[in-house]
Amino acid sequence: MAQLQVAVSDSVFPNLDPARAVLSKIGAQLHLAEEAKPEAIMRVAKDADALFATYAKITAEMIRQMTRCRIISRFGIGVDNVDIPTATERGIVVTKVPDYCIDEVSDHAVALLLAAVRKIPLANSMVHAGRWEMPAVVPIHRLRGTVLGLVGFGRIPQLVAPKAQSFGIQVVAYDPYIPKSVFESAKVRSVEFAELLKMSDYVSIHSPLLPETTGLFNAEAFRQMKPHAYLINTARGPIVDEAALAHALDAGQLAGAALDVMTKEPPTGSPLLGRPNVIITPHTSFYSEESLVDLQTKAAEEVVRVLQGQAPKNPVNPEAFKAKPSVSPA
Repeated sequence: MAQLQVAVSDSVFPNLDPARAVLSKIGAQLHLAEEAKPEAIMRVAKDADALFATYAKITAEMIRQMTRCRIISRFGIGVDNVDIPTATERGIVVTKVPDYCIDEVSDHAVALLLAAVRKIPLANSMVHAGRWEMPAVVPIHRLRGTVLGLVGFGRIPQLVAPKAQSFGIQVVAYDPYIPKSVFESAKVRSVEFAELLKMSDYVSIHSPLLPETTGLFNAEAFRQMKPHAYLINTARGPIVDEAALAHALDAGQLAGAALDVMTKEPPTGSPLLGRPNVIITPHTSFYSEESLVDLQTKAAEEVVRVLQGQAPKNPVNPEAFKAKPSVSPA
């Protein structure tokens, strides 16, 4: 039997050793594209049995050129960079790793909230610039007794909730797809989106990027928020209309924002850059040395399952999976 070939569209990892270690169980060979452009990706993916994707766009045109692919395994939680309908049409199952960095992202969201409310980056930059001036940093308000609104209540925000509650913050959430029992067990009140905007002192975004969530935080949403409220986003950049956010900050409709994701990364020319009341981190909320090993390992295990004819654990389009004869190590 010919050796199995697995392509990698793009990588942010120091190396791919964890994935290689898992794939070695079936004797699969790994090939990383020279650059994250369609032509380069297709040179390694066209005849590959599987494809790993990180941030590169895997378009319908690219998927239709893949002659042998049985699985596209995303190195990540979201799959908005993969054309799911075309993959399904071609019988290619798409998988994700929904639980690899839930500690890291929930920690980062709470850290951004604390940093924004306590104005830590602003105070730090002033001191380093030679200014020891508390009056220039105030007002700073108490956390206890305030309200955090979570938009989305999946795995990550379910970890954000108890961390925020430990500071005495009341937590509410909007997610029409989560059972009432989950809210109750977390001691989190389920509210409608408009109500969340009006009552929250901080709003943290945790929803996936979908057509209905793109631009969800727009001028109308910002008009409904408290003028002392902070917006936190560790989900996907395009959920926030950045021009509308900049305008809301200029108009005093919000106190500030803390963002780990942007519509354009890096955010060259963004109207949000250079503002003392806006914290921006370079899409690092997912990162820890341990989470990267988890991510590669779990994504590679999905590839091994599918190439051995077994059902994947986290398929996005389970209807595309069709059990096939198990492969043998080369």
